[in-house]
Amino acid sequence: MLLRGRDVVSTQFMNSVDFDALRNETDLVLIPLGAVEIYGPHLPLGADGIATTALAERVAAEEPAFIAPLIPVGFSSNLMGFPGTLSVEPDALIAYTRGIVESYIRWGARRFLFLNGHAGNVPYISKLGSDLEDNHGVKCAQIDWWRFIQPLSKDLEASDAFPHGHAAEFGTSVMLHLVPEHVKSERAIRDMPESEKAFPDFLRASLGRERSPSGVIGDATLGTAEKGAEVMNRAVERVLSFIRSEHFTIS
Repeated sequence: MLLRGRDVVSTQFMNSVDFDALRNETDLVLIPLGAVEIYGPHLPLGADGIATTALAERVAAEEPAFIAPLIPVGFSSNLMGFPGTLSVEPDALIAYTRGIVESYIRWGARRFLFLNGHAGNVPYISKLGSDLEDNHGVKCAQIDWWRFIQPLSKDLEASDAFPHGHAAEFGTSVMLHLVPEHVKSERAIRDMPESEKAFPDFLRASLGRERSPSGVIGDATLGTAEKGAEVMNRAVERVLSFIRSEHFTIS
């Protein structure tokens, strides 16, 4: 992607001269986070990070911003019963992410948007953002990707239930748009768990295989690349509106 004639790339692909020049244009850093975990029998394990990396690149193509290297593995302990799932402890995730942010702060960055693709990371990134604001006087915000796109895609939904369930209609659609070569569409299935829990007022950790033996919650067969492209476009516009607004500027 190009921005004003310059390649839009993650920091690890930049050279020092171009990094230094970009500091004169922006104080914004986009930090994509993901997970490596079961995502049905048909989608890549790294779907969360694939989505947020693409979002970061498309936003930076419209608005000058640093793109931090993807933080690929999150806290996914509840899915360790599925082959291929990786997980790091919350303390490690927080410490690693903090180190990345504080490095950018050293080079003048003041605004940090965490593009988080994994629900398991949310509380820890929220706590980190609060600490960073208190200790460094910066601004931090987070999106929870698969929840973030839900209000943006109501008119696109075809599923009768769980359109945004795990590896379901929209998870499949986004991957078909971004990395169709890594989607095994012939393995896509419909797998609906019980919609009502016996004791919904008691919070429990996800039961993993007990809730969904396949790793799918919803109907993956309804995913399309066209829906994935549309929801990604809408997400980019929403993020741009936020980062350009008075709510995410430093005077």
